[in-house]
Amino acid sequence: MTEPGLRERKKQGTRAALARATLDLAVEHGLAAVTVEQIAARAGVSYRTFFNYFSGKEEALLRPDGGDATFGPHLRDQDPALPVLEAARRAMRAQLQAFDEDQESWRQRLAVLAAAPEALPRVLEIGSTGEREVADAIAERTGQDVDGDLYPALLAAVLGAAFRVSLGRWHALGETRPLAALFDEAVDVLAAGLPAPRTH
Repeated sequence: MTEPGLRERKKQGTRAALARATLDLAVEHGLAAVTVEQIAARAGVSYRTFFNYFSGKEEALLRPDGGDATFGPHLRDQDPALPVLEAARRAMRAQLQAFDEDQESWRQRLAVLAAAPEALPRVLEIGSTGEREVADAIAERTGQDVDGDLYPALLAAVLGAAFRVSLGRWHALGETRPLAALFDEAVDVLAAGLPAPRTH
């Protein structure tokens, strides 16, 4: 793998500084009270520079890497012979490494969002963009039309829900298991046809 050049390393450094400033300020003051001007000042860049990297503070919080390594491309990289759910499981494992490598920061991000219900519409908007990428990748794998056929968009939405539920469990329960293990559990339940739980 080729090492990034100086310019790319500087861009990565600026992006990381902006993401870190967003998280730190949100933890200190609450997300609603934080402005882009404050984030840019904390990171030592201009207000306009912020928007070269992120569309807003919610994206800086949720996509600290700038959304460069989203789930859709990971899914496209999987063996075409794999069933879609297994391909999705393997693709998500690659993406979830970021959570397991930086658990403390992600727990802080989730706590910030839990205390900021007003951010939910923007959070959902950001998630729907990623969902479209997943639907496109599923359509390519299955030979279907992403707009005309039900399966790609429906499975993308279901996978997105499985991820959100897994993330919520990971945070709420203070899980020490890798987040990928919780996502695996969710995919296993989906693959089994979402059977009703046994009553005790």
